[in-house]
Amino acid sequence: MNFDNALIRPYWLDALPPQDARPPLGGVRPADLVVVGAGFVGLWTALRALEREPGRRVIVLEAETIASGATGRNGGFIEASVTHGLENGIAHFPREITTLERLGSESFAGLLATVDAEQIECGLERNGSIDVATEPYQVAGLADMAATAREHGHRVELLEASALRRRVDSPTYLGGLARSGTTALVDPARLALGLARAVEARGGEIFEHSPVTHIASGGRTTGSPLVCEVADAGVGARAIAERVVLATSAYPPLLRKIRRYVLPVYDYVLVTEQLDAGELSALGWSGREGLSDLGNQFHYYRLTPDNRLLFGGYDAVYYYGNGMGSRYERRPNTWVRLAQHITTTFPHLSGVSISHAWGGAIDTCSRFCAFYDTAFAGRLAYAAGFTGLGVGASRFAADVLLDLLGGASTERTELEMVRKKPMPFPPEPLRSVVVAATKRSLVAADEHEGHRNAWLRVLDALGVGFDS
Repeated sequence: MNFDNALIRPYWLDALPPQDARPPLGGVRPADLVVVGAGFVGLWTALRALEREPGRRVIVLEAETIASGATGRNGGFIEASVTHGLENGIAHFPREITTLERLGSESFAGLLATVDAEQIECGLERNGSIDVATEPYQVAGLADMAATAREHGHRVELLEASALRRRVDSPTYLGGLARSGTTALVDPARLALGLARAVEARGGEIFEHSPVTHIASGGRTTGSPLVCEVADAGVGARAIAERVVLATSAYPPLLRKIRRYVLPVYDYVLVTEQLDAGELSALGWSGREGLSDLGNQFHYYRLTPDNRLLFGGYDAVYYYGNGMGSRYERRPNTWVRLAQHITTTFPHLSGVSISHAWGGAIDTCSRFCAFYDTAFAGRLAYAAGFTGLGVGASRFAADVLLDLLGGASTERTELEMVRKKPMPFPPEPLRSVVVAATKRSLVAADEHEGHRNAWLRVLDALGVGFDS
């Protein structure tokens, strides 16, 4: 595949229409609620706060621009699950999985309703998804996956190889599991902009290029307002609020204790040039479902609204010391590998050029789904650890955070998933050693018919892992 004219930036951000820049914070601004981060968690929190209490003074502070982080760099897959999939939810929260599934479905419906009500033009496609098996041992597990899904009320269809290839044609496909009603596709950057406009329409304020560098109590008495100090936005720029939400994903946390639980894991993505009518016809894919395979090192892929192929995943890269920065967003070796995987999956696309290539950090935690907590005597709340499935779960997270800040006991705040944190990752240098050992073991499992070695079995017993 040809990379000659590839742009090294996220396709979703590159395809946005021109828009007016939002100003940085200036001076001292009082608020009822300050949200740090204008990704999905931050924007949903601001919007839900204003829906719950119209007229509330809400400020969102973004270090760069709306959706510039993980929100504008993902594949645009939305799932109703708040536990990174049904199987992961059962593994970690078996006693409350029925409740979690219901809450996830309600939040998913609320997300879709907001898109409709706010008339957010974000390429929403309610086409479902397909898990595809590309190895014989994966086929054997599809029936169990289908049985578990049906037991919990999901609409699924087992597909033999021939049936799957009539829907999407790839010589690598040996079978699949189609899901409907619980998944959707979206242009994530346009969704974020639509949410931002909805926040502003309700009186909320969003300030870009306003990185918060420090949060502290504004006084010695219990319940004193919190002060969010902002760098680069002007001398003495700060927001003062009764309540604060941290929604900073994998970025270095403003609370040191969060660092124990989050690994910033870099994921890489390619997008092709627009496919012509012949290339699309050869693919089939008239249902335009979102696809992912069943390997430990898995791929996810889809068609964009303008008929490009988005193809990402496989490599999940951790850099020593929770390394983050623009230098890690480029990984040519991974991009070449992904291009090779595209041509293996769809040989007739071997002559198609790559239009965009990028990378971005995922906030991975050891149980693969978000965790929650508070600080400053309940005046600050945060969520992190979505592990790559935050587009849908972020709306649910916003409601959890607002419940926690409200101090009331609700169905959400009583969940084990909310009350308990995942197992922390060890400090460096052991952190990198553990990640490397786990990655080697996952690769070996993919190469040996899914057999999990002693190391992975220990992690399974502890209910922890490493994933993107």
